[in-house]
Amino acid sequence: MDSQRAKFLSIESNPITLARAIMSDQRRHPEAKGDLTMILNSLMLACKFVSNAVRKAGIASLIGIAGSSNVQGEQQKPLDILANDIFINSLKYCNKIAALASEEETGIYIIDNPDEAKYIIAFDPLDGSSNIDVNVSIGSIFAIWKRPDYSKPVDLEDFLRTGTEVEVAGYCIYGSSTQLVIATKEGKVDCFTLDNSIGDFILTHPNLRIPKKGNIYSANEGNSHFWDKSMKEYVELVKNPQDGNPYSLRYVGSMVSDVHRTLLYGGIFLYPADKKSPNGKLRVLYEVFPMSFIVEAAGGKATDGKRRLLDIKAKDIHQRSPCILGSPDDVEVIMAIYAKNDEEEAKSSN
Repeated sequence: MDSQRAKFLSIESNPITLARAIMSDQRRHPEAKGDLTMILNSLMLACKFVSNAVRKAGIASLIGIAGSSNVQGEQQKPLDILANDIFINSLKYCNKIAALASEEETGIYIIDNPDEAKYIIAFDPLDGSSNIDVNVSIGSIFAIWKRPDYSKPVDLEDFLRTGTEVEVAGYCIYGSSTQLVIATKEGKVDCFTLDNSIGDFILTHPNLRIPKKGNIYSANEGNSHFWDKSMKEYVELVKNPQDGNPYSLRYVGSMVSDVHRTLLYGGIFLYPADKKSPNGKLRVLYEVFPMSFIVEAAGGKATDGKRRLLDIKAKDIHQRSPCILGSPDDVEVIMAIYAKNDEEEAKSSN
């Protein structure tokens, strides 16, 4: 029996569902109270509903512009608004979340009677929504923190944390299949695929590890004119390497899609600061932190070019940052270029 057939039969006869995997993890931590289990079950439900809405988007008139903008000033799609409502409603009734932060909400959303809830969550309910109209993969991203102090009412300060304090992070990608990737602070990354025939997520890619080095780079080269010297130098290097084996360019424009490919195949995802966006464009709490957490848990690295992304302390729930992440060898190369150029610049200024 070949390995592919054996794997298929294993999934069919002994499916490890997301709920089963969560319960198994909980048994390994007898001190756990089950709070994260309930939160993850609520997220799983939200992802199922959003997946169904994405598949029906064209038929249900959920494409096009909603006529409103979010706090970032971006045009909202009807599906953006629906996905945000789905996530909020799924999470607030699990009674384990004190407050949440969303890309679509101006401030934090405090849940009624949150005093006993130990966790907060930040999420992007629908990443890459500009691709909805052209039927390209999009997704949802989230990160969960434990509240630092349960003795006081939940407030904005509970969210102004570092990425190293994340308990669980994940994303759901809605493409040819719906897949939910979850990473824990123990360094475990699993990918579950939604089986629509039974309505459950099945473990299909256990213990994901990012390749040490890849041959794909993912960047919007339309912005290359605005990049700094180090970013231009790195991209020129991978396009024209000394060994004559250039990297391939792959860019979807949906962070979930581009990072998912990078996680599975290796390589590097580049969304740098530039002259147009000197602070970067990706949001720290619900894009940069969760994706960096997942990539590092899978053995990769994540940086803004000069510092580890998870070490950033958020100062605002919609704060932005440059983001470079992927295979460790690839990320180390670009960090070395930044360090070299910074050193040269410091010498020339003295």
